[in-house]
Amino acid sequence: MLLTDTHTHIYYHAGSNTLQEHLQRCLDNHIERLFLPNVNSASIKPVFDTVAAYPAHCFPMLGLHPCDVKENYMDELNTIRKSLENNQVYAIGEIGLDLYWDKSTLNIQKDAFRTQVKWAKELNLPIDIHCREAFTELFELLEELKDDKLFGILHCFTGTLEQAQQAIDLGFALGIGGVVTFKKAGLDNVVKEIDLKHIVLETDAPYLAPVPYRGKENESSYLIHIAQKVADLHAMSIEQVAEITTANSKRIFGI
Repeated sequence: MLLTDTHTHIYYHAGSNTLQEHLQRCLDNHIERLFLPNVNSASIKPVFDTVAAYPAHCFPMLGLHPCDVKENYMDELNTIRKSLENNQVYAIGEIGLDLYWDKSTLNIQKDAFRTQVKWAKELNLPIDIHCREAFTELFELLEELKDDKLFGILHCFTGTLEQAQQAIDLGFALGIGGVVTFKKAGLDNVVKEIDLKHIVLETDAPYLAPVPYRGKENESSYLIHIAQKVADLHAMSIEQVAEITTANSKRIFGI
């Protein structure tokens, strides 16, 4: 069995014994592929330090997180772009829109998103999208930008079945994480209706730990609980879920 965590910030522990312990627990639970999304210029080094330490298991993405799109966002983008020229990455991310924390930056969030989608198309890379309380605005942007080079993952998907179908129609897989294990979230009913060919698994560690660790710090080894929940919802074995979702991740990331 081979599981893939398509979105983890395990690099927050770069250079520490904690990183080694977390990765060993991943390997003990058959989670052998981890994709690391950058969030800003300061996180470039820990991402690549982690990748250098575990090149067989950790794979980098680079992007500017919408919550880090502030007045100096052009400087941040320029720094990230330079890193793209000097390093191999497997996606542009995480990028997107977030209207939960600050609605006033929507226009520059959109500008940063368009710029980074352009990079992805130029480099033939997928994008890894963060979207919080901004589905309407995000889908408008994706409709504007869609072509045969636009594809990727809608990370931490928690929307409705209609929104899921909209994302799929635009060429995106759905990143399913710990929220699918939350009893009152309703995501389980959505995931049950979605063909697994459209789903990848993720933890978003250290955030959004699944049951039975809800409310505690998340880690990538907990992906096993997310995979089991998806298996239960689709009445199949966890091995089948691992095989399908890892194949999906290989198709998207090209590795």
